[in-house]
Amino acid sequence: MGIFWWPCLLLLLNLVECSPPEDPIMCSSKTTNCTITNSYGAFPDRSICLAGEVVYPTSEAELIAAVAKATMSKRKMKVATRYSHSITKLACPGGDDGLLISTRYLNQMLSVNASTMLMTVESGVTLREVIDEAAKAGLALPYTPYWWGLTIGGLMATGAHGSTLWDKGSAVHDYVVGIRIVTPATASEGYAKVRLITSNHPDMNAVKVSLGVLGVISQVTLKLQPLFKRSITNLVRNDSDLGDQATSFGNQHEFGDMIWYPSQRRVIYRIDDRVSSDATGNGRNDFIGFRSTSTLALALVRSTEESHEATNNARGKCTDSKTTASVLMTAAYGLTNNGILFTGYPVVGNHNRLQSSGTCLDSLEDWRLSACPWDPRVKGEFFHQTTFSIGLSNVKNFIQDVQKLRDLVPDALCGVELYNGILMRYVKASEAYLAKQEDGLDFDITYYRSHDPMAPRLHEDILEEIEQMALYKYGGSPHWGKNRNIVFDGAIKKYSKIRAFLKVKQAYDPSGLFSSEWTDQVLGIQGRPIIIKEGCALEGLCICSEALHCAPKKGYYCRPGKLYKDARVCTSSTSSV
Repeated sequence: MGIFWWPCLLLLLNLVECSPPEDPIMCSSKTTNCTITNSYGAFPDRSICLAGEVVYPTSEAELIAAVAKATMSKRKMKVATRYSHSITKLACPGGDDGLLISTRYLNQMLSVNASTMLMTVESGVTLREVIDEAAKAGLALPYTPYWWGLTIGGLMATGAHGSTLWDKGSAVHDYVVGIRIVTPATASEGYAKVRLITSNHPDMNAVKVSLGVLGVISQVTLKLQPLFKRSITNLVRNDSDLGDQATSFGNQHEFGDMIWYPSQRRVIYRIDDRVSSDATGNGRNDFIGFRSTSTLALALVRSTEESHEATNNARGKCTDSKTTASVLMTAAYGLTNNGILFTGYPVVGNHNRLQSSGTCLDSLEDWRLSACPWDPRVKGEFFHQTTFSIGLSNVKNFIQDVQKLRDLVPDALCGVELYNGILMRYVKASEAYLAKQEDGLDFDITYYRSHDPMAPRLHEDILEEIEQMALYKYGGSPHWGKNRNIVFDGAIKKYSKIRAFLKVKQAYDPSGLFSSEWTDQVLGIQGRPIIIKEGCALEGLCICSEALHCAPKKGYYCRPGKLYKDARVCTSSTSSV
């Protein structure tokens, strides 16, 4: 998932049990007249996605029946997952009468074979369940996202990943050896069919990262490894040589990643490797930002940042970010040596206890008292996220450009540090058509979003310049489940096998029943994901070309970038640089 939050001191002081998020699908009449959103309560364009009906199949047979019925009536369909953690509009069907097919109850562990090291699960099984069941059999899924609330079908569709350049890489889909997917079919075939895709099937590289436009994944078979132990040490260093270190660190440490606090000029290097199974330790990862939090604490934190924004108080954000980073480092980001206390590095433990976390999903207590920090039912975190991968050959120059921009406006990136800085994870080139095209480094940047779409952000021009510099100067590619609209505009041209993917798409779903206006735009089939209107650049719906796209009435105008002059960003008229 790659998202982190800044109120860590309050999190530590207010840890209580919380309720899981509510179903992202809401219907006015049981299962009809529905809307769907994501777990953050808002899509990048703030639109409401409508659907005529939702079904909750509990078996593959029920799934086949649902797809067949919709195909027969030429009805648009989309897959919805249990928690809907994608920021983007992947779950929005085309038209008001579309059908949502939720995998909430397609959640069975079908088989785990310790001798063959194969696990078969239904697509609605969560990453946490996969990790736990594999460990019971003495097995492990080696590389995973850090947030365990994702479903297997959902994380495959978006190419979700952890951090490594080793083995086949950090993306879960590259450890998939079998997929059962239900697609539309002809009348003679009963309007729906199950396609069995194995590792040597010619369509595997299209199906395993598909954005959900090919059909509904029913089952997934994963190739696992024997369970192993890891040793983790977080090392704090100055960022002066980050460009050089970033190009080599991933080859030195199997699970290594970096957290960069650019305004503080500090980097946290996670030295993370396999160790002998005899190594002593029962460490656990319970990341602080993924724990349940008092809603009163969340409201206070949000109000504080809103106050900083309203008063243009960048220094206030810088002060808070230093406190946040200090608390996180002292608390080892939620690592413990024995499941209870952190007593020092290294933290050694079984892979299943260290690879992922998300305890705010656990309890059944009242959400009005505590919640996941991003739960839209409470006043809590509300943010944009820009996430892109840059090829290793360009990483050094990109980082150095960000450092130069930071030096021009030293306080501008403190807001990013309130969300625990820039997370940098290693990704490896994949044969999947819509996956990463080259070995690279993934940059996760999370930052404040106003509830008012017409409100400019403090120093937003700096983040816009970084975003455009990454995409256009350094050829960055998007994370499919995150990002604002502009990141996807023209991005599909960076994927050399897009024609092969679209050929499979045409064969599996010739009528485009699993497509939507948004996926057609992103895949370059028709239109662009750009929305031109007043204030569109404030939300990343467009790149500004005139003042009206920013907020001229509030003193924000469209200007060239400070370092990357080809950028067009919303800059405050009071900016001194």
